[in-house]
Amino acid sequence: MATPDDTPREADGGHWFGYRRVDATEKTTLVQDVFSSVAGRYDLMNDLMSGGIHRIWKRQLLAMIRPRPGTVLVDVAGGTGDVSLAWLDAVDGDGRAIICDASEEMLSHGRDRAMDRGFGAQLQGAVGLAEALPLPDRTADVYTIAFGLRNVTHIDAALAEARRVLKPGGRFYCLEFSRVLSPGLRRLYDAYSFAVIPRLGHVVAGDREAYQYLVESIRQFPDQPTLAGRMAEAGLWRPRWRNLSGGIAAIHTAWRT
Repeated sequence: MATPDDTPREADGGHWFGYRRVDATEKTTLVQDVFSSVAGRYDLMNDLMSGGIHRIWKRQLLAMIRPRPGTVLVDVAGGTGDVSLAWLDAVDGDGRAIICDASEEMLSHGRDRAMDRGFGAQLQGAVGLAEALPLPDRTADVYTIAFGLRNVTHIDAALAEARRVLKPGGRFYCLEFSRVLSPGLRRLYDAYSFAVIPRLGHVVAGDREAYQYLVESIRQFPDQPTLAGRMAEAGLWRPRWRNLSGGIAAIHTAWRT
């Protein structure tokens, strides 16, 4: 069985569904099935898996964005709307958020939450892949993708799409699990991830396999410098990153010139 240290990364040109090598079409379908399966318990599972830390990371993301009234956010793989709704709160509803997600089930939860918060008119949902967004060129002032880029089949195509839908001067933000810096912390994190998270998925969401995939997908994702290099190759200007919790996650940023 493959381990986190000896499994090839997506950057080698392969398509990986966790530690399984699959073709591009199969990966896209499998990932959509995962998120459709867990949509109803997705937010609860995020809280349980991270001890609520994912909410702190998202607050840090919003603090870096510094939302401005009258602007447009495109939130890709936006799922149940955490980032979009926090952004709309920050601009006091004076703006527009567009969630693009491949899962209709996830979008449905996001729409329901927006209606409950009084943001039904400001939030738009669109079903689509990150590699082929159903949006015109130069739509967004801000593009976000939080814990979604590692699930994309063609990462470079998704980065190129981000540049396409951003207005000149627009900002790109990617919050994603990344490479833990300390070897000691990495060992503890791996032990927790592989022993605990799939069991939580089984008990809480009724889907152990989905959360086994999510754990494995983190290890397949490019590390911080590699992702920054690929952002630059996609035409995103001045890629940078900020590590969170010792590199368990990172916020990557860039500009659209």
